Amino acid sequence: MILKISSKNKSCNYWNWNGFKIAWFVENENDNIPLLLLHGFGANSNHWRKNIKSFAKNGYAVYAIDLLGFGQSDQPGIKDIGKLDNGIWCDQVTDFITDIIRPINSNKIVIIGNSLGGLVALTCAVSIPEEISGIIASPLPDPVGLKINYLKNKSKFKSFKYKLIRLFITLLPIEFILFVITRFKLIYYFLNFAYIKKEFIDKELFDLISIPSKRRSAARTLRAMCLGMATRSNKLKSSFLLKVISKVQKVPFLLLWGEKDNFIPLNYGKRIEKLFPWVKLKVILNSGHCVHDEDPQLFNKISREWIEKLNK
Repeated sequence: MILKISSKNKSCNYWNWNGFKIAWFVENENDNIPLLLLHGFGANSNHWRKNIKSFAKNGYAVYAIDLLGFGQSDQPGIKDIGKLDNGIWCDQVTDFITDIIRPINSNKIVIIGNSLGGLVALTCAVSIPEEISGIIASPLPDPVGLKINYLKNKSKFKSFKYKLIRLFITLLPIEFILFVITRFKLIYYFLNFAYIKKEFIDKELFDLISIPSKRRSAARTLRAMCLGMATRSNKLKSSFLLKVISKVQKVPFLLLWGEKDNFIPLNYGKRIEKLFPWVKLKVILNSGHCVHDEDPQLFNKISREWIEKLNK
C-alpha cells in the first residue's frame, strides 16, 4: 500500500519495505527515462530540491527516496535491523525499483547519488547491473587503491573485531553527542565545512538536515549506521565494487567532484580515474561537497548531457 501526503513543495509517498516506512517522491512519473536520486549522509530527498524539477522538465521520470534511517523514513536501531550499511540500502533501492518503478516503467534506470548515495549507487551497479543504464556519483566517499585482503581474514579474528567495535559503539554516548549538535546548532559548522558558497547555507538547508536528527529515534539509528559501516564486508567497499564492474560489466560511470571538497578531497577522484580509466571524472571548479546544491544548474546540465549520450 502506498500512502500519499501533500506538502508545500511536492507530494510525499510512503512505501512499506520489510515493515519499515519509507518516504519517496516522484515528478513526471509516466515519462520514458527514470532517474533515481540518492542523498548523502545526514541529508534526505529534499536535498535534491534544486534538481528534481529541472530533470523532470527535460523529460525524465524523477524519483527521490529517503534511505532507511534518514529524512522521513523510519529510523530503526540495532535491535530492529542489526546494522545499516550500503548493502542494506542497496537492497532497499533494489526492492524500490521492483515495487514502485517497474510496474509503470520498464526502462533502465540512471542512479544519481551524493556521497553516501553515490556509494549505494555503485553497490547497486554491481548487484543489479541489468536494471541500470548508468551511475553518477558526486562524489564517491570510499577511498580506493588500498590493498585489502578479501580471503584471509580468519573467522575468529573477525568475530573478535566485530564484538570489540560493537562494544565501543554501544558505549559511545551518541544520544548526548546528537543533543549537543542540535542544541548548539553545530550543524552550521558542518555545513560551512561542506559548502564553499556560504550564501547557500540558509534556514531551509539547515532545517532539512537538522529536523530528522531531532527525532527520538535518531540516535539509535545512527548507532546502527556506525556499526554497519564500521564492520561491513570488504566486498561492500568501493575498491572491490569497482574491480567487479571492471571485470564483469562496465556500467557507465560519471564522477562529479567539487574542486574544493573538504570532506572527500579531489585526489580521491583522481585516483579512481587513474585506476579505472573507464570512469569519467568531471571536476566542478570552486565547489564543495554538495555540487548538486551549490552549482545546481551546472550539475543538472552536465548530468543531462551525459545521460543523453547513454541513450543514443
